[in-house]
Amino acid sequence: MKKKKFENRKSVSMNNTYIEGAGIVENQPITQTLEKNYMPYAMSVILSRALPQIDGFKPSHRKLLYTMYKMGLLNGKLTKSANIVGATMKLNPHGDSAIYETMVRLSRGYQALLHPYVESKGNFGRFYSKDMAYAASRYTEAKLAPICNELFNEIEQNAVDLVPNYDNTTTEPSLLPTKFPSILVNSNVGIAVSMASSICPFNLKEVCETTINLIKDENFDILETLQGPDFPGGGFLIKDDSVLNKIYNTGKGSIKIRSRYSFDKQNNCIDITEIPYTTTVEAIIEKIVDLIKQNKIKEISDIRDETDLNGLKLTIDLKRGTNPDKLMLKLFKYTPLEDSYACNFNILVNGSPKVMGIKEIIQEWKKFRYNCVKRRVKFKLDKKEKKLHLIKGLNKILLDIDKTIKIIRETEEESEVVPNLMIGFGIDKIQAEYVTEIKLRNLNREYILKRVYEKDELENDIKTLSDILKSDNKINSIICDELREIIKKYGQPRKTMFLYNVEQDETFNENEISDHPVNLFLTKDGYLKKILPNSLRLNSEQKLKENDKIVTHLNVTNNTDLLFFSDKCQVYKTNLSAFKDSKASSLGEYVPAKLNFENDEKIIGMIATKDYSGNILFFFRNGKLAKIPLSSYQTKTNRKKLAKAYSDISPVCKLFFEQTSSEYLIISNNKRYLIIDSALISIKSTRTSQGVNVIKLNKDCFVENVKTYKDGDIYNSHKFRTKNLPARGVTPKSDDLEYQLKL
Repeated sequence: MKKKKFENRKSVSMNNTYIEGAGIVENQPITQTLEKNYMPYAMSVILSRALPQIDGFKPSHRKLLYTMYKMGLLNGKLTKSANIVGATMKLNPHGDSAIYETMVRLSRGYQALLHPYVESKGNFGRFYSKDMAYAASRYTEAKLAPICNELFNEIEQNAVDLVPNYDNTTTEPSLLPTKFPSILVNSNVGIAVSMASSICPFNLKEVCETTINLIKDENFDILETLQGPDFPGGGFLIKDDSVLNKIYNTGKGSIKIRSRYSFDKQNNCIDITEIPYTTTVEAIIEKIVDLIKQNKIKEISDIRDETDLNGLKLTIDLKRGTNPDKLMLKLFKYTPLEDSYACNFNILVNGSPKVMGIKEIIQEWKKFRYNCVKRRVKFKLDKKEKKLHLIKGLNKILLDIDKTIKIIRETEEESEVVPNLMIGFGIDKIQAEYVTEIKLRNLNREYILKRVYEKDELENDIKTLSDILKSDNKINSIICDELREIIKKYGQPRKTMFLYNVEQDETFNENEISDHPVNLFLTKDGYLKKILPNSLRLNSEQKLKENDKIVTHLNVTNNTDLLFFSDKCQVYKTNLSAFKDSKASSLGEYVPAKLNFENDEKIIGMIATKDYSGNILFFFRNGKLAKIPLSSYQTKTNRKKLAKAYSDISPVCKLFFEQTSSEYLIISNNKRYLIIDSALISIKSTRTSQGVNVIKLNKDCFVENVKTYKDGDIYNSHKFRTKNLPARGVTPKSDDLEYQLKL
């Protein structure tokens, strides 16, 4: 018997295998297994779970919000979250915890959205903290936020399709008829099978304005109105138009976000109040503590989380003498205090995932919204046409009420009343049914007149609605008007501000800069030499290019900031430590090449400083003088280049840096001399100030040269001085020129 059973096993088809304890197992190629078993799962995740659709919602979001709408929570009172979760399971059978987590993320209390869809009461946690967990659904309460009016007020007007739920017991909307591009307003992240989606949030006002402009002009430059992502957590976006253009055009790219901080000088600590949207307080603290343990950061004495009801606050206590800005630059590089947000605008459109740029997303939303408005108008039109049809039948009856009553009284059977009225007045069955339902009390003059007027009103409304359906421009105009109304109702200022021209690779020197003495030489052609005192003593003979000469010689220290002013109204900033030590026998480093000057851009002056105290004097060829504080050129972000460094109204003849007031000799091309004291010139706070007129010039004359004046440079110098500006200056006598002037 056993032998026979074994033989039966061997007779199993070649496509199957018998395994002891498991029975007959079918042999199947891996490709066939994937196609039959894995592909349906993958498609389900992509289409029904992970990726948002053009209305801005995933299925779980849409099911939850629609359930709350059907519960009357749009205008009603708050209700327990557990009630909402239970009711949502009629549409979403994935478990109560998943539904509640969805509601938490959409809530105002969680603070993860720019415009939350759920008003909340109780502990809903915070998106920026893992430790601040949300309370159970039985303790919290919720309702729909006012902005949900823009999602649901057309749901009953056939604006979108209603489809059966998972067990065919009720229906739910396939999409929500959003009146604004919510897909771009609130962030959406989803991981499907073999693909993902990550949509950063944008300011509602900017999105609506951009959409309006694109509807009017398809070639509109969206960077004009859509400045950049706007995150609920605030912080600073390091703005790079080339990066934004790539994201706007392709739907893919990465943007950098920095934390916002302030320095508390009294307590010698840094308070961080806004962090990147992509990280948490715990992740930041953990990374900083790790850096302290590795001895990579020595400036911090303590770090603690002081977040309370007033909002996020992370406090870093500093050791004495620590520069807070330089420390933050280190933390930006090594910790999530500066983080990247990877954009991947992958959206389901007509059942297919598609990665799109901003313009294409808005155009797809406009098509969707166009269809919603058209269906809404058609719904209203059909409703009014049906009512007009009834009113027309009623008007025929009201022309001869006595005849109507006579037909009804003389009809023997109730079922014959409607057919008799149809024959008697030439109306259809629907009109006759409507007439028979009118109460006897309504057969009065007032009621009859109202119905007559209503007929005229309905005919006008029908004409208006019909005209809208026939005109694309009118439908587009309705969409734009609704967007403008949404801006008025819900527009709010940006939370994420911008940082411009931040050099990511040179934000700080990782090793401490040695602050030893050096001699600094700058030549007319733009070569810079940094020479150690010992080296200069051994060889003081300077090697220069032909026709070049040294114009500036300073004794400074290695950790000094240098500002190079160019003839194109720009200033280039760097630290002297960025230049290599050189010798007198070398040409030095060519500054325009090292600092990436523009073509044909030349240096007109160099200033060395540590504390940015003192003032810069700009002497213009048109006779004006601008006195600008050096602190105007100090920036926290260590920007390498500043445009509009001074006024471009006239070329600069000379610039001087002074800590205290000095006298200057101005010489015009017609050889008039004027000595002025810089103390007479008031300081201008704006870098591009044109300054004040100090020397009066004749037509076609200009300032030819300016020199620092020292006592004894000119005999009888009182002749050339003045206290009243502007002054014409004095022309020296030709007979005395050789002896009078020691220039």
